Amino acid sequence: MSEIAATTVHEAYAFACMRCGYGWEQAYEIEHHVDASNHAFVVYKADGERVPSPLSTPTCTNCGGHVVRIMRAGRVSTVQQLLQNRPSAVDAEAEAREAVAATAATAAPAGDHHWHLSDLLHPFQRR
Repeated sequence: MSEIAATTVHEAYAFACMRCGYGWEQAYEIEHHVDASNHAFVVYKADGERVPSPLSTPTCTNCGGHVVRIMRAGRVSTVQQLLQNRPSAVDAEAEAREAVAATAATAAPAGDHHWHLSDLLHPFQRR
């Protein structure tokens, strides 16, 4: 089969795994083809290699999980830059301990707190 791509579109997506919290970004070349029977089909390539559509079969590159949130490009790198610009890990850990201690006095007992998906996705939400 030696058809030539009628159109190639470049798209990039950001991904966040809802299982392990890992985030990554990937750029794709999306080739639109028409076969001998005049049926349209699409080929996705990442780094020059043919890959499955990231929109239909997302898989976490860290844990292999399949519950993956797909976002517009730049979301993960923006969060990663914010985290890199924070004070050192030791300072951040001390701040976290202070915050936990400060809220522990006023918070409900630990067994009464329920985490929501929105709590975990907060770094990826728009401002």
